[in-house]
Amino acid sequence: MAEAERESSSPEGEHDPYLALRYPSFRLLAGGGFIGSFGQQMLTVALGWELYVRTGSALALGFVGLAQVLPLFVLTLPAGHVADRYSRKQIVLLAEIAVTAGSLGLAALSATRGPLPLFYVCLVLLGSAQAFTSPAQSALIANVVPPNAFESATKWRSSTWQLSAVLGPAAGGFLVGTAGATVVFALNAAAGILYALFLLAMRVRPGEARRREPATVSTLLEGIRFLGRTPVLLAAITLDLFAVLLGGAVALLPIYARSILHVGAFGLGWLQASSSVGAVLMALVLAHRPAFRHAGLILLIAVAGFGAATIVFGLSTWFPLSLLMLFTLGALDNISVVIRSTLVLVRTPDQMRGRVGAVNSLFIGTSNQLGGFESGLAAQLFGPVIAVVAGGVGTILVVLAVAALWPQMRNLGSLSE
Repeated sequence: MAEAERESSSPEGEHDPYLALRYPSFRLLAGGGFIGSFGQQMLTVALGWELYVRTGSALALGFVGLAQVLPLFVLTLPAGHVADRYSRKQIVLLAEIAVTAGSLGLAALSATRGPLPLFYVCLVLLGSAQAFTSPAQSALIANVVPPNAFESATKWRSSTWQLSAVLGPAAGGFLVGTAGATVVFALNAAAGILYALFLLAMRVRPGEARRREPATVSTLLEGIRFLGRTPVLLAAITLDLFAVLLGGAVALLPIYARSILHVGAFGLGWLQASSSVGAVLMALVLAHRPAFRHAGLILLIAVAGFGAATIVFGLSTWFPLSLLMLFTLGALDNISVVIRSTLVLVRTPDQMRGRVGAVNSLFIGTSNQLGGFESGLAAQLFGPVIAVVAGGVGTILVVLAVAALWPQMRNLGSLSE
């Protein structure tokens, strides 16, 4: 690491947008994370196509989400405890081996037209691997870069993830159409192997000494109690959680494309890509700008802007304006992700990062699923326009409530303080 420490030096006071990337182990972690996420995005497209072609059933697709979400509910908090007691690098490595095994199982089932229940067994394995990967991987950043590079590392990690979210589905769709779903499943297995090799090449800085406490209800819930004692973190997670929960316009895009904007399936593809493109470009902008000086105010404004853009999208009947609003949603959401993720790294002791990261990923991950359900239910009861606009209004009200309840968020300056 001494060589990397020298590499990362820059003149005092000068902003280095590539600070985190100057650490070889972070490059391996970010590159491996991109490969793993890219493969997972491709797999999601291929899996939906495979099951729908074989069954013609929407319910079969619904069980895909259930098979992957249930392990997150059951295992995420225990996984956070494990990440605080054992080697995070080894945890992610073992999880990638599980991803490889599950993907090879899907490839074999696809090639032999194996029984459908076994598809869901493989998905449970993949979901279980994800439950252990999320807290360990987010905490592992603190073991490959020093504290002064946390914000830079979060920005670049967000950039790579967003890029995979744009390129992965497109590549998955192309490969399913040209080579078949079996090839995509096999490629995801290869991505898991490659990520594991990247991890083996990483050099991990020692963290704080960790006690091997037994897994009890008290130790599993310590991450939640820590958030209760840390108002700034609780406020940031609350903002992100409710923004995703209430601002679920993306779940209703098929309705907007067909019945409101009248742009068909081709237009739907553009609508779905717009938010990801906005997030990628914002991630690159943030990576090249200096550290936040008024992070709390910026976060509040970004989430309020997210709500406002949601309202405009809900009311829009003009396709270019709708695209622009979705682009804006993705860009503003990425600001929130970077600030929240950096705060979790900076404000959490190393021996707690796994459990706090587990709570963070559980809350935000499940809010995505619940947000889609809430939007669908509201659209069914009141119509899509009212559902989307009400969600945007609700998001702005949450921002006002958070600003009033947690003055620490309003007064938050640098993320490194």
